Amino acid sequence: MADTTPTEAVRAYEADAVAALSAASDADALEQVRITFLGKKKGRLKDLQGLMKSVPNEEKRAFGQAFNEVKNRVEGLLNDRKAELEKPAAALDAFDITLPGVPLRVGSRHPVSQTIAEFKEIMARFGFAAVEGPEIEDERHNFEALNIPDSHPARDPLDNFYIAAAGITAGEGDNPLLLRSQTSTVQIRMMESQPPPVRIVSLGRVYRPDSIDATHHCMFHQMEGLMVGPGVTMANLKTVLSQFAKAYLGDDVTIRFRPSFFPFTEPSVEVDLHWPGMQGDYPWLELGGAGMVDPAVLQAVGYDPEEVTGFAFGLGIERFAMFRYGITDIRRLTENDVRFLRQF
Repeated sequence: MADTTPTEAVRAYEADAVAALSAASDADALEQVRITFLGKKKGRLKDLQGLMKSVPNEEKRAFGQAFNEVKNRVEGLLNDRKAELEKPAAALDAFDITLPGVPLRVGSRHPVSQTIAEFKEIMARFGFAAVEGPEIEDERHNFEALNIPDSHPARDPLDNFYIAAAGITAGEGDNPLLLRSQTSTVQIRMMESQPPPVRIVSLGRVYRPDSIDATHHCMFHQMEGLMVGPGVTMANLKTVLSQFAKAYLGDDVTIRFRPSFFPFTEPSVEVDLHWPGMQGDYPWLELGGAGMVDPAVLQAVGYDPEEVTGFAFGLGIERFAMFRYGITDIRRLTENDVRFLRQF
């Protein structure tokens, strides 16, 4: 350093230190650079500090400031380089790049939606077309056209969700609106819009203010079926329902038909599914109602009961899904518990 000025020595020290730090490829090499350029007992920093005595008094202050700035800058670069060299090692210890990636969890269709899709596919094989209708209905389609008179208890306001809210248009005249209590309303609309023969199913939500328990809910899904044409009989109805149950639940499923009454079918039956253990000593689960379309209903839509006959049925979709998947409480289907839904 005797052949250079103190200022030149400081600049050379900084340049050499920067180059050495950049070239250090591991911790050992970096430690050697530290000793060489920042060692307190020996090294170039000690030599650089010894130049102070050769600096004129009037320049000592400026040289001291330059010395401290360069020293601090080199120390900062040393720390940065140290962190840079340690970072890959830490990352390598924490993350094994040879491990397989974590797959993204994707959603799935709700079990009720899966059931509806399969119902449509099965009924299509039987020749039934799937149709839809409005969930907000008027009394004519929900009751009157289905042979349900004003005095019938099914029309009690306490047993239906009538609509009386701002912004919703009420029905015309004495025809108030309500949330449909059955998908039979779609049958009426279809028969009003086309002549026989008719072979359709309607799948969708229905609403009834039932007490909620393991097998009942105030909102559930139905599949309504209708077949109208010359010579349609109760035997056709029983065959379709029996074959449908076997197609969805398996050949070993057992269903039964019990005499019943519905205003829009005559004769009428209840359809039950044998489910041991579901309801204690009573191992039958009601799936829905069915029967031959009442002649009064056919007349209400302009059909001639002397020319055509028909059958209709309404089945609870949730109950089929419950039996299929071993679900014992219908409320599980509306709780939106992701842990439950991920099973399907």
